[in-house]
Amino acid sequence: MTRSYKPARLSHEGRVVLLAFLAGLPGSATALYLLWTLGFQPKYQWTFTVLIVCSWLGFALAVRERVVFPLQTLSNLLGALREGDFSVRGRSPRPDDALGEVMREVNTLGSTLREQRLGAMEATTLLRTVMREIDVAIFAFDEHHRLRLVNRAGERILAALPERLLGQTAAELNLEACLDGPPQGTLQAVFPGGAGRWGVRRTRIRERGLPLDLVVISDLTQALSEQELQAWQRLVRVLGHELNNSLAPIKSIAGSLESILARQPLPEDWRDDMRRGLNVITSRSESLSRFIGAYARLAKLPRPQLQPLDVAASVGRAVSFETRLAVEVVPGPHITVQGDPDQLEQVLINLLRNAADASLATHGAVRVGWGRDGRMMEIWVKDDGAGLSSTANLFVPFFTTKPGGSGIGLVLSRQIAEGHGGALMLENRADGPGCVARLRLPA
Repeated sequence: MTRSYKPARLSHEGRVVLLAFLAGLPGSATALYLLWTLGFQPKYQWTFTVLIVCSWLGFALAVRERVVFPLQTLSNLLGALREGDFSVRGRSPRPDDALGEVMREVNTLGSTLREQRLGAMEATTLLRTVMREIDVAIFAFDEHHRLRLVNRAGERILAALPERLLGQTAAELNLEACLDGPPQGTLQAVFPGGAGRWGVRRTRIRERGLPLDLVVISDLTQALSEQELQAWQRLVRVLGHELNNSLAPIKSIAGSLESILARQPLPEDWRDDMRRGLNVITSRSESLSRFIGAYARLAKLPRPQLQPLDVAASVGRAVSFETRLAVEVVPGPHITVQGDPDQLEQVLINLLRNAADASLATHGAVRVGWGRDGRMMEIWVKDDGAGLSSTANLFVPFFTTKPGGSGIGLVLSRQIAEGHGGALMLENRADGPGCVARLRLPA
């Protein structure tokens, strides 16, 4: 069995010494040859031989030191930078030569790294302070669903110190639903530190190349309670206003009819008065019944039954219901969306009816079209009416500027759009008089 040996490679210092030795070899060899062949006395021959050889080796070693020492200095500087010590600086006897330029660049690099480190430390300190003081619970789980980071708010929710929490799994902390559920949503849960409704957000981050699931949990109980209270207050104000509008005339007319019946003898036209009074009471009662029914429609809007829906066909069917004027259809691309055909067509019918009402007052026209905008599809309805005087109350229930209007058409339409993951917007046209309604849905 034979073994192969690789020749040892010289180090950088060895190559420098070898090159310096070879550089002085011709001159030294020539001087020694002449010294020993020209008949000099032996004492001169040995003296000059020692002098030549020592000078030759001394200069070779000096060259090595002049080359190796600056490299060692640079190595020490870079090692200090790697260890995070940015206070070490290098200098060169002549800053205008190549070595001086290298030292200057290394010093500049050290200053830059020092500034960046200070900035990173300040940013890290700020981030830690914000995470510690923010009233939102923050948790970070590794790929094995073990807790790696928690802030003070998270400690309060779980009612435990971080030493007991870190390293436990999401299942042990009763937070598994936050990792397995949708990235964003609400959660009704009971934690050791509190119970109620919580807003949950989850995102994926990386720390030192390893994936972490960052979970942010915020308490929505107080905010939702305040919103519910405001909603109930608005509801009571609207109901009280409408009930008073209906009950006040009913009470007044009932009192008048009672006074008529109390007269002795009865007036000759008491039957006509009774009939008119009862008609008014019946009319106001029916109006009140319609009002309560409208509220029931708002509260009982069913969830959309999604199915493939051709936009062009749906627009065509909605246009066919508007017979008071000819609606111009501007063709768009072929788009199919997931939607409830009954609900979406009801939205289009409401928008076309409103546009027709506005355009008939000014003898204008109505146009409808559709198009794609990135991941969204938009159906627009334009009219040539007088435009919107105010957009603040457009989607307030039972607010209307049309005689005989119910004030729930736009509210229902917006609820339907939002139920499909879209939006409904109304604004005045920028290209002329009138209004434009935009129904945006996921394409």
